[in-house]
Amino acid sequence: MLGTMQDGQLSIANLLRHGSRVHASAEVVTWTGDGARRTSFAEVGREAARLAHALRGLGVTGDQRVGTFMWNNTEHLVAYLAVPAMGAVLHTLNIRLFPDQLTYVANHAEDHVILVDGTLVPLLAKVLPTFETVRHVIVANGDASTLKAPEGVSVHSYDDLVGGQPDEFDWPAVDENSAAAMCYTSGTTGDPKGVVYTHRSIWLHSMQVCMTDSMGLAQSDRALVIVPQFHAMSWGLPYAALMVGASLIMPDRFLQPAPLAAMIAAERPTMAGAVPTIWQGLLAHLQQQPQDLAPLGRAVVGGSACPPALMKAFDELGVTIIHAWGMTETSPLGSVSRPPAGLGPEEAWEYRILQGRFPASVRARLVDDDGNELPWDNEAVGELEVAGPWVAKSYYRVAEGAEGSEKFHDGWLRTGDVGAITPDGFLRLTDRAKDIIKSGGEWISSVDLENAVMAHPAVAEAAVIGVPDEKWDERPLVAVVLAEGGSATAEELREFLEDKVARWQLPENWAFVKEVPKTSVGKFDKKVLRSAAAEGKLDIARLA
Repeated sequence: MLGTMQDGQLSIANLLRHGSRVHASAEVVTWTGDGARRTSFAEVGREAARLAHALRGLGVTGDQRVGTFMWNNTEHLVAYLAVPAMGAVLHTLNIRLFPDQLTYVANHAEDHVILVDGTLVPLLAKVLPTFETVRHVIVANGDASTLKAPEGVSVHSYDDLVGGQPDEFDWPAVDENSAAAMCYTSGTTGDPKGVVYTHRSIWLHSMQVCMTDSMGLAQSDRALVIVPQFHAMSWGLPYAALMVGASLIMPDRFLQPAPLAAMIAAERPTMAGAVPTIWQGLLAHLQQQPQDLAPLGRAVVGGSACPPALMKAFDELGVTIIHAWGMTETSPLGSVSRPPAGLGPEEAWEYRILQGRFPASVRARLVDDDGNELPWDNEAVGELEVAGPWVAKSYYRVAEGAEGSEKFHDGWLRTGDVGAITPDGFLRLTDRAKDIIKSGGEWISSVDLENAVMAHPAVAEAAVIGVPDEKWDERPLVAVVLAEGGSATAEELREFLEDKVARWQLPENWAFVKEVPKTSVGKFDKKVLRSAAAEGKLDIARLA
């Protein structure tokens, strides 16, 4: 027996039509450093049509890849909509990748056109000669004449190319299972891996972002989107905003604490999204230059575990930090920590510091080293595997048996994250599989140690890695960044930990550093720390 419902395609074109018409007065605000420029969703729809016509003229007639090398701004949002809506594939290039990685991903994706922000032209110019398939570069918010392109590549001014085009476009019917956009992982091991999102996966993911027990994005929100648009599709916030009519505040290149504070004061966002390092920097700024953060009521934090001390500090400022977990391969929303109803503050806190509850569309399981499934009892620890309609089933152009293919098996994605799951479906991560420390046959969570150290008022950041030990196989090394004006010794920090972790986990190895190295998406780059420790580049104090 078949149902009697209509079969409509979940396409970006339909989302664009809806958002630009039903929510025409919502706006995208791009920060300029000394103010803002505003564009209504209605105008975004017209600009998307103009960009689509321009791209057709450059030979984008099918599913060619259109790369973006841009900050979070209006033009980038327009590309987010126009490129997939016209049937092409959006490829957000990570501006923070190493040059050889940028070359690899542009050639692997076979980008045909690149849209670049004028401030990033010097960076693109260094690698553009190595891009084998790029034929056109469009420069937005800058002078196109400053880009000296290699032979065979044409350079265009965004305003000149797009400005005179028609503001309506006959968006084609696109199969919802066809490619809409692609992101590459940051390539911590081997070459970066491509994840290709479908129209359907983006639509379903956007619906989840808007659900009340998820990010809860609503028409009444003004969302400060700090998480880069080249990082897992900006956590799906741009598409979800078109779905419900939430206005967007885009920081462009102004990501430092002072301009972010100015943005908050001027534009009064109600919610925001960013990795923990952004909030740590903003907190340090606010401690020196206090300001009222109202009406910013909530901030979604993901990318890496958020220190509980940071969450408590923002609680005192009236901002609730909502812990979330995900990855490029999960679009990225995997779980969001909204405590169960009816709990008091202390009970709710125990849930808030977890990575969150899985939504109905994300199936999860834990497996041990032998592949056996483990119970959801908040005690059994294993590797997390997930599956669902917005979870990748493979990497782009990675053959079976090739490096990277081992991440997928039996319809499940191996996340590389290690943790436990509560009986009611909340994820508690203890580490990345590659970061967990094995000491004397027992496991030490680097994340738990980091959070405990960062609870000290004199500590701004702390990263923990394992270092070789003749007796115990591995022991933890803590790399500490002291807060501005803060003072603490290794002995004092170890004493601070004595009632917070088991005695056998107390670190003997400490190093004070100016900053913890970060990956291109703001996570602690522990492979760099491990190399520095192995090469004797860290001044390590070893306590008895």
